[in-house]
Amino acid sequence: MNDVAGTGLVEQGRDAASIGDWPRAFGLLVRADQHTRLTIEELGLLGEVAYAAGHLDVTIEAWERAHAEAVRAGDSLAAASAATRVALHLLMDTALMAPIRGWVKRAERLLEGSETSPAHAWLALIKSYDHLMRGDMHGAQEWALGAIAAGSICNPAAAALGRVAEAHAVILRGEVCKGLGLVDEAGVATLSGELDAVSTGMLYCELVCMLQGLGQHDLAEEWTEAMERWSRTSAIGSAHGRCRVHRAEILRLRGATAEAEQEILAACAELRPYLRREFGWPLSELGRIRLQLGNLPGAEKAFLAAREAGWDPEPGLARVRLAQGDVALAAASVRDALDHPQAVPSKELPPSTDLRRAPLLAARVEIEVAEGDLAAARDAADELAAVAASFQSRAMIAGAAMADGQVRLATGDLTGARQAFGTAVQLWGVVGAPHEVALARVRLAQAQPKAGTDVPTLVTRPWPVRTAKVDAPMTPNVLRRQGDYWALSFQDHTAALRDLKGLHYLSRLLTHPGRELHVLDLVAGETTQAATPRGSLDPDLKSSGWGDSGVLLDTQAKDAYRRRLAEIDEDIDDARLLSDSGRVAQAEAERDFLIRELSRAVGLSGRSRRAGSASERARVGVTRAIRYAMSRIRQQDPSFGEHLDRAVRTGTYCVYLPDSRIPAIWTT
Repeated sequence: MNDVAGTGLVEQGRDAASIGDWPRAFGLLVRADQHTRLTIEELGLLGEVAYAAGHLDVTIEAWERAHAEAVRAGDSLAAASAATRVALHLLMDTALMAPIRGWVKRAERLLEGSETSPAHAWLALIKSYDHLMRGDMHGAQEWALGAIAAGSICNPAAAALGRVAEAHAVILRGEVCKGLGLVDEAGVATLSGELDAVSTGMLYCELVCMLQGLGQHDLAEEWTEAMERWSRTSAIGSAHGRCRVHRAEILRLRGATAEAEQEILAACAELRPYLRREFGWPLSELGRIRLQLGNLPGAEKAFLAAREAGWDPEPGLARVRLAQGDVALAAASVRDALDHPQAVPSKELPPSTDLRRAPLLAARVEIEVAEGDLAAARDAADELAAVAASFQSRAMIAGAAMADGQVRLATGDLTGARQAFGTAVQLWGVVGAPHEVALARVRLAQAQPKAGTDVPTLVTRPWPVRTAKVDAPMTPNVLRRQGDYWALSFQDHTAALRDLKGLHYLSRLLTHPGRELHVLDLVAGETTQAATPRGSLDPDLKSSGWGDSGVLLDTQAKDAYRRRLAEIDEDIDDARLLSDSGRVAQAEAERDFLIRELSRAVGLSGRSRRAGSASERARVGVTRAIRYAMSRIRQQDPSFGEHLDRAVRTGTYCVYLPDSRIPAIWTT
């Protein structure tokens, strides 16, 4: 293809982007890039379209190429602008701070002596978030004001996001009313239509993330609804998936936990291509939802997966341990989380301030009361009350009242306990959190005097606890292969079915409740089990016939990861020269994470793992096989079939999500 044809594709891609047809625009620009050398401006267009179409790695690589082209052309301003966009996308969707700092330094060197430009505004915004995530509110506010000043001259999007960053810093410094006023001012830009789609999506995300983290649930819900309305027709990048996470948080708070679980699972699927370290964020929310549902195995697996992604799963994991009856481990976990907070840079979490400690303190009160250390429980309750008073969040004040009541109940102060629990009931009611209202009412009932005396009743935990001493042993359900047949036993009803490959898939799902399994893993596991009757596998699921559209990380993506690793090594050397141990630890954690990501994408002998059309063929075949097997089970045992219909979800990732009333214990 000649340059004229390539230029035509670029113009067609530009036209498609102008009407929001991101997939078509991306395809056209990729074709143009394969056959002609794109200009700096065209590479920037490719970067923006790739992000909107869901290709983060292509976005960053396009801006890196634009930077290199501008450097070769001697265009310092264009090179600086491209460098800031690389840093911005790394910030918004990976939270890998070491590479971000490297690109910021490049941009600063290139901008020396130049007049105010959009690059100055974006650079100030990035530095504001860097300070914010490190807990330096003064520095965050100062750089936010710089972004607003520069952006007001030449870039409204940077100015609008700068106002969000300023509001965040002001609120975290304790000036809540002033900060919330700035939130309203920042939000005007989303309604004015003056921003492009990418910037609008970022602005919505930042507003909602900030408000959720501050416990301002009413405002967060309003902005989430506005974000959802916008995303139905204009969603770009990771915005829709982030919408789902925030919607799931609201649904959980409102008591609609089943709907919340569906929403968060969909969010995980949508965000998987975008988030790196921050993928622990939706996983942690999944854990909280399952914990509220009483699905302890599923909650535990979600929290452990979040930790594996480099996220801090506490206090969720400690609450799971408490619900499992391991009070000592729960206490050790929550104490360690408070004494040694993990440095997890994230826009989705408050920085390492008192606000980050609030949920940990609430969990510690409950756990220390169960442990019998009432002095530690009182200290945690008092600290939580002080944090709640500072941030003026109804939800946080309600949580502090609940904590105070728990300590008073345990120490025999029934009058004080009733007052505290009554306050919690009232405030949680105003917030609109029925689950929390119910827990507070249970505690309030426990604080009522018995037979005219003020002796407190035994404090019971609000979570289900399974112990061998209390609960009768649960009879496991059975789905076990026996030769050419499978034995089925569900709630004392037994049956038998001739071997079907869908039963192999179901067997793996049932023995891993709550765990998402990729269809390629299910197919691989099925083909490595004992031989099935000849001809039982679908031809299109045999490994020799899969075909594919590429590796999990293609050469380009793996090269990008390796560049990130080199940038991290440079940041580690720089931090060691400055004796900044915290920065060294953070960078080393980021390096370990990227190495794990690369290892996950590389098979034996260094061969790249494949994906693409193989996944689609496997998805179709596995779904068909599972659904057929479930229909046969339903014929033999209608109650078992009905349970599977409710609990088994299929797709590229399949999962078994049992109802909390059905023991998730299977013999296979």
